[in-house]
Amino acid sequence: MDKTVDLMPVLRNVAEKFRIGSDIISYEVVLNGNINYTYKVLYRAKNGCEKYCIIQRINDYVFTRPDEIMDNIDHVTGHIAEHTPGDIHLHFHHTEDGKNWFRDEQGHYWRLSNYIDSVTYSLCDNLDTLRHAGAAFGKFQTDLSDFDASKLVETIPNFHNTPKRIADLEKTVAADPVGRAASVADELAFVAAHKASASALYGMLEAGELPLRVTHNDTKINNVLFDRETLTPLAVVDLDTVMPGLAAYDFGDAIRAAASTTDEDEVDLSKVTIDMRKYTAFAEGFIGQTAGSLTQAEIGTLALGAYTIAVELGVRFLTDYIDGDKYFHVNNPEHNLIRARCQFKLASEMFKRLDEMSAIAASIAAKAKGSGQK
Repeated sequence: MDKTVDLMPVLRNVAEKFRIGSDIISYEVVLNGNINYTYKVLYRAKNGCEKYCIIQRINDYVFTRPDEIMDNIDHVTGHIAEHTPGDIHLHFHHTEDGKNWFRDEQGHYWRLSNYIDSVTYSLCDNLDTLRHAGAAFGKFQTDLSDFDASKLVETIPNFHNTPKRIADLEKTVAADPVGRAASVADELAFVAAHKASASALYGMLEAGELPLRVTHNDTKINNVLFDRETLTPLAVVDLDTVMPGLAAYDFGDAIRAAASTTDEDEVDLSKVTIDMRKYTAFAEGFIGQTAGSLTQAEIGTLALGAYTIAVELGVRFLTDYIDGDKYFHVNNPEHNLIRARCQFKLASEMFKRLDEMSAIAASIAAKAKGSGQK
């Protein structure tokens, strides 16, 4: 969207549709999101007080079914608010006809939520903050542990279907559209060697050995809002990818990002491993909140989730590299291959330490249950 365009008339129209009035005083563009168009809006409420809200235009190129995404969000935020009345909640306003989204004459989808004064972190080495982030995502799981996940739409079908991700890679290798397959023999050998172990979680889901949960599916630390003074978590945000899944996927995705010793495009693979201090800190927060609601089988697969997500993301990077870099944005022709190698190295390091990681998770769960934590 052109930043030079005055959006005041558009934002006033959206605010009116969501029944907060159209007395907007000012707005600013929020730049820390990569997908949707986000605006922090100062408005005068009907009681005369000045308040902030967040108005977003949903990127319907990325999210092709915004109405289904918003329906999922409505279910989840409503359930959390009903069951945790004393907490700070993310809340989306509704139009006169009861929708938490509005489609304008140009076909754009809009939504309006409350503004939560807070601070966020993109990267973090502080173990207490990671522990708090783990607790925030764990509480998100626990708050929704009695919600029927089958009520949610799978907005990204087969998102964590690891066997299908690997099958897609194999099809792309066979097609070899840009002639890159021959150069990635080592990476393909890694995938072949880890195919069975990385597919185990999905197999357990299909066999009914693990329950379907409401999962966030983007458990990066920057999706937790922290109190500015106490630095304790206030709320989990960015719910566009909320859908049915496994608890291990949310735990694993967070660990893959937060406990890696490098960025996901590190070239020097000797630097890539898992920081067990960070792993333990996040696990203490997450399992401390979920030990009472997760099954023993789920707790036993949390470490496997971290390894699985690292393999799966590496497979996605490698598939895109062979396909000619159509999905992920790249900075150079080798970028996706570098990312794939980095994820595979991280996965191999996790695989070596799966028993240790699982033992840590089990110990934390035992302590949490013994102390009466949920």
